[in-house]
Amino acid sequence: MKIDSFCHLLPRAYADRFFAINDSAAILNLQKRTRDIPALTDLDVRFRQMDEFGEYKQIINVASPPLEDLGPAERNAEMARIANEGMAELVESHPDRFAGFCAAVSLDDVDQAIKEVDYAFTSLNAVGVQIYCHVNRGPMDDPRYDPFWETLARSGKMIQVHPNRNSSWPDYPTEERSKFEIWWALGWEYDLSAFMARMVFSGAFERWPDLKFLIHHGGAMIPHFAGRVGAGWDQLGSRTPESQKADVEGYPLTKRPFDYFKNFYVDTACFGAGDALRTSIRFYGHDRVVFASDSPYDPEKGPGFIRATIANIEELDLSDAQRQAIYHDNAVRLFGLNES
Repeated sequence: MKIDSFCHLLPRAYADRFFAINDSAAILNLQKRTRDIPALTDLDVRFRQMDEFGEYKQIINVASPPLEDLGPAERNAEMARIANEGMAELVESHPDRFAGFCAAVSLDDVDQAIKEVDYAFTSLNAVGVQIYCHVNRGPMDDPRYDPFWETLARSGKMIQVHPNRNSSWPDYPTEERSKFEIWWALGWEYDLSAFMARMVFSGAFERWPDLKFLIHHGGAMIPHFAGRVGAGWDQLGSRTPESQKADVEGYPLTKRPFDYFKNFYVDTACFGAGDALRTSIRFYGHDRVVFASDSPYDPEKGPGFIRATIANIEELDLSDAQRQAIYHDNAVRLFGLNES
């Protein structure tokens, strides 16, 4: 059995409300792209694609955009509830297809987000929660999110982390928009990496050692820049002038920054880049990696990245037990699944 631990869809009731939003140009663009990927909403299409892979299930979450981008806080909270109840129904109705779901939340209202995850965990049996790297462009180490992190640490549930910048984040300060979709191809990996760094230096793992973050795309840039993350950040502050010292004064850490970056969990969604996946597994260790494809966002609109990721894993120099851990056992353990 393979458990694909980071897959996107839109439950029907949520999709109907999402496609009815007409007061945001950014949402209208995403609606256009979403309509072009049938597997996000059409279960018959999705299940036919999944059949190619034999004993195979998915852990599902709601496809982007972040709920905070959908409009007023009241609307976003309502959309979170619709999404979570829709995903819970899908998991209950199709246990042979879906191993579980990660709850949607809107963090523009932290108190409401905490209520929503409590409801999703206790009443809907969500196996985790999906968040994004920032909320309305603001950093996730802002103290106003501390109660949310404390709640998640206490719950023991997995936190899926997804990137979320768009073309309005320019490549250079002199420009107004990113070009050539650099905001996606490179910017999303920077988003994930910056999120991880801010969590480390804000002392998240010191204050809440039970936090479990699942970083999308193999841990993004971190395993590939291990030297800068290690010896580079061991010299934190050496490049900073005295007038800016406050910028490098974070939570008092008791270990090297490098060691905290090893606390994250990562997935295998590297889009068929076998060398990148090999580096991620070597950095984190096979016991902190879960199989995931990011389906259905491949050029085939569903099966392509699943197939490519399986091929990558099969090509790696892993023992049968290590492959079993990545394909199945780690997800069962980390998400608390009832899987044999």
